[in-house]
Amino acid sequence: MTQTSQLPAPAEDPSADPAAVSGRRGPRVHRAWLVAVVTFVTIVGAAAFASLPGLLIDPLHTEFGWSRAMIGFAVSINLALYGLTAPFAVALMDRFGIRRVVACALITIAIGSGLTVRMTQSWQLVLCWGVLVGLGSGSMALAFAATVTNRWFAARRGLVTGILTAGGAAGQLVFLPLLSWITEHHGWRPAAMTVSIAAVAVVPFVWFLLRDHPADVGLAAYGATEFTPKPPPSRGAAIRALRALRDAAHTGTFWLLAGTFAICGASTNGLVKTHFVPAAHDHGLPVTTAASLLALIGVFDIAGTVASGWFTDRLSPRRLLAIYYGLRGLSLMFLPMMLGDSIHPSMVLFIIFYGLDWVATVPPTIALCREHYGENSAIVFGWVLASHQIGAALVAYLGGVARDAFGSYDVVWYSSGGLCAIAALMSLVIRHRPVVAPAVAVAVAG
Repeated sequence: MTQTSQLPAPAEDPSADPAAVSGRRGPRVHRAWLVAVVTFVTIVGAAAFASLPGLLIDPLHTEFGWSRAMIGFAVSINLALYGLTAPFAVALMDRFGIRRVVACALITIAIGSGLTVRMTQSWQLVLCWGVLVGLGSGSMALAFAATVTNRWFAARRGLVTGILTAGGAAGQLVFLPLLSWITEHHGWRPAAMTVSIAAVAVVPFVWFLLRDHPADVGLAAYGATEFTPKPPPSRGAAIRALRALRDAAHTGTFWLLAGTFAICGASTNGLVKTHFVPAAHDHGLPVTTAASLLALIGVFDIAGTVASGWFTDRLSPRRLLAIYYGLRGLSLMFLPMMLGDSIHPSMVLFIIFYGLDWVATVPPTIALCREHYGENSAIVFGWVLASHQIGAALVAYLGGVARDAFGSYDVVWYSSGGLCAIAALMSLVIRHRPVVAPAVAVAVAG
């Protein structure tokens, strides 16, 4: 005879109690939130160098006579390396720790941005801004936020991802008006030095306040039911990153996520962040005003991304992605009719509508990576992010080519809107992977 018997409750494990591990009473506010704050501030500081490329196009074209396509090519190298570095950076964080990798990345950015003030040839722009700043920024890409969230949070992951992702928008809000004012009144070189100084200023903050793992301070992750010891350093970072790519590439979900996120990058960093200011200036809008509008997108982006994180914890991520891409494509289709030599209600409507959608795609994309790829989800998201930046790099370059060839950006806006519609359809094709609940009963022979 076979009967089902409920398993007895397991004996309480002292290691499951963070207070027992640390030998003291657990803090009222979990340390994970402090780590999240440090990560947020780091991403805000990182937004300084992400805000500058769109402001460099006209000044560099005027001073050196370089074509917009040439300048766009340097920006495209930056964007491509930003993405391609991310999965390797995640593996390096597992090997050497988050603090060391992020601190080295900030120093690399400071050097690259600082050296641009001495350049006289276009290849130097590609080396300094494209390669050095691209490598440094890629080490602090959104995969950095995904790594911190996976290690420190077992609950509220969608919300935390949304908040950390919004750090980029918050930094854009802070730095874009400042850098545009500096560029217009003092030239692009002081603006580049401001980026360099901002990168250096964040280093002590990261080094002294950021921690690699909850076990470093004797705590379980926020929302976890048991304490998890810190895993040993993972060797072979490059091999692990490539192995994760190989395994993920055998699944259709990976290619759908990579394809949609490539379109995401093309329609945000590659198009709007790089070409919105010069496109608005083509219509007679002052550069400072155009940069302020781009910064205003960041205000609504913060609200939209945090809300997206909250929705991701409660709704289907793939359906959220379909809605986000569909609405973004619609807004880009109407943008050429809204640009003018002054701010008017339809332009404000675009700023609000597009801003709410700017990076709202990140929390559901990370959630789908976590759902399908488990412990390798941060690295897999790094590869998905690489596709995001490749899409951004292509449009950053092709946008400049289109402007040189046609005298306007209209064809780029319409093409990007169409791509977003395709991304919406691709999102709906992604399959849901059900989470298998742990068994609570066992069969006992009798």
